[in-house]
This record gives sequence, structure tokens and C-alpha cells, in this order.
Amino acid sequence: MSTTIDRTDVAKKPPIQPGLRFGTVVSFVWRPWPVIVTAIIAAVAFVAFCASIRIGAFPLTFGEVLQALVGRGDSMTHFIIMELRMPRALVAIIVGAALGMSGAIVQSIARNALASPDILGITAGAGVAAVFLVTSTGTLATTLNNGVGLPIVALAGGLATGALVYLLAVRGGVDGMRLILVGIAITALMRALIDWMLVRADIRDVARAQAWLVGSLESRSWTDVWSALGIAVPAVILALGAAFALRAVQLGDDVALGLGVRLGWTRAILLIAAVLLAAAGVSAAGPIAFVAFVSPQLAMRLTRLPTPPLIPSAFMGAALLACADLVARTLFSVALPVGIVTAAVGGPFLVYLLVRQNLKGAK
Repeated sequence: MSTTIDRTDVAKKPPIQPGLRFGTVVSFVWRPWPVIVTAIIAAVAFVAFCASIRIGAFPLTFGEVLQALVGRGDSMTHFIIMELRMPRALVAIIVGAALGMSGAIVQSIARNALASPDILGITAGAGVAAVFLVTSTGTLATTLNNGVGLPIVALAGGLATGALVYLLAVRGGVDGMRLILVGIAITALMRALIDWMLVRADIRDVARAQAWLVGSLESRSWTDVWSALGIAVPAVILALGAAFALRAVQLGDDVALGLGVRLGWTRAILLIAAVLLAAAGVSAAGPIAFVAFVSPQLAMRLTRLPTPPLIPSAFMGAALLACADLVARTLFSVALPVGIVTAAVGGPFLVYLLVRQNLKGAK
């Protein structure tokens, strides 16, 4: 008795992806397309970073910018770049990367494309704490306002709000839609608190708070750079350390439990990392809208991956915010806060995702 092999079935089998292994612990599948796309996105972010540095009352060429970045050039050019323009460009890259990775983590935990730190109330909670500090009077408030208290207070507000959302949505497992609904409710509550504080505050404090709430990169300093890095770097390390467990969580609770993942601890660590990253962005540039929401979705579509990737989302966020800052400074007769540009781009993208999900549900 002879058996025949259907060659068409063999030909239809997908090719086995090559893998890389480092030691006995770390191994992963090698996918060249996501790596190429990530490199292109990083290059776009770097070009936007250099373009941001060369724009100003004293125009510079890309060659002069690159010479200054490697430690060459005359003293005047070096002063203009390093002291006046570099902090703003760096804050755009750091804040965009932090918000992009934060959005990827939140969307992966919720397993829902509509989830983001903006919608879940994390940035609104940080905003409440920051506005409370700006509009408060007294010795302690004055001392914190004159020092580095704003990033710390915004971080505390974001952590408290993230913990509240998690505790309200965690019963019986984290359901994506329940997490979004709880986040929307908390966001509404936080925005009501912000409005109440602005109504009761002094008009000069209101102007300062409103400028911060829009989200702007104007007049950033090296203090903002170091404060954002001080919060974002530990959060990135925490997120990357839990990245392999996150891949299992993205497959569903049953699969993750079958693979031995401790869901409670994994979600808590990842949510802490997401809150820290969002707070780093909010504390340095204000609650810039939609960067954390749009970046993971664009990165996922460009890399052709089934779930939001962490590192490509971070580079996408950096590129988006740096390019949005260029648009806000050059496309209009008056320089606009960058938060207005990101909201103008993110709003239609949110409508597109809602329509697409409704069409999928109808089918």
C-alpha cells in the first residue's frame, strides 16, 4: 500500500520564521520587515529633530546642525543649538517616544485599539494634580512651583488615577470595553475638577494653567529634558523587562495562564510603566492629545504586526510629535501649541477607527 503526498498542501504551508537565541533565556523570531520599518521611522524622527533645531530667528543649515551635534562648529552656533534650541527638540523626541510606548502598553493590556492614556484618564489625572499645584497658594505650593515640583506632582496624579482605573476595571479580569468605559468616566470627573479649579483660581494662574493644558513645547529647558528622562528611562526598562510576558497577555488570559504568566503582577507592572511614561510626557510638555492613541496603531499597521509593538510605537510617537511641532511652527503665520496640531490629526483618526469597528461589528 503506497501513500501519496499532496504537493499543493506542502507548498501552502507558511515558511518557518528564522529565530535568534542569546544564551538559554532570551530568544525571539527574526522578522526583517518590522526592523526595516522601525529604522525608517527612527530616521524620520532624526530628520525632524535636526529640522527643529535649524528653525529660528537665526537660520542654520543641516550641516551646521550636524557639526554641532558631533562637537564641532563655532561658539555662537554651538550656543544657539545647545542652549536655545536643543532642549525643545529633545523634549519633543522624549515625550513623543514616552507617549507612544505608553499607548502601546495600554492598548495591549486592554486588547482594544480605542484604549490610550488619554481616554483612560491617566493624562487627565496628571493634569488635575498639575493644575492644583499651579493654582494653589501658600508656601509649599510656591516652593514646588519654583523647583521641580510640577513633574513630581503630575507623576503622583497620573499614578493615582491609573491605580483607580485599574482597581475599578479589574474585577473578573481586565475586559477591554469595561476598562475604556471606566477610563471615560474618570476622565470626565478629572476634567470637571480641572474646570472647577480654573473657575476659582486667580486669572494669572488660569492663564498659566491653560497654556500648560493645551500641550506645548515652547520655552523648554534642560530641566524639562532631565526631568522627563528621569521618569521615562526607568519606565522603559520596566516595560521592556515585561515585554515577553506582554506578548502572552496579548494572546488572551487563557493562553497567558497556560504559558505560566502571572496575569495580576504582569498587568500591574505594565500599567505602572504606562502611567510613568504618560506622566513623563505630561510633566514635560502638558497633556498633548492623541499621540499615545495614534502612534501604536500606525506602528502596528506599518510593521504588519498583529498587536501594537513597543519599540516601533515609541519611535513613531517621537516622529509624530517632532513633525507636529514643525507644522505648528512653520505652516501658520502664528506659532501654535503643538497640542492643537496633534488634536487636529488624532480626532479624524479616532473617527476612522470607530467607523471601522462599527463596520466589523455589522458584518
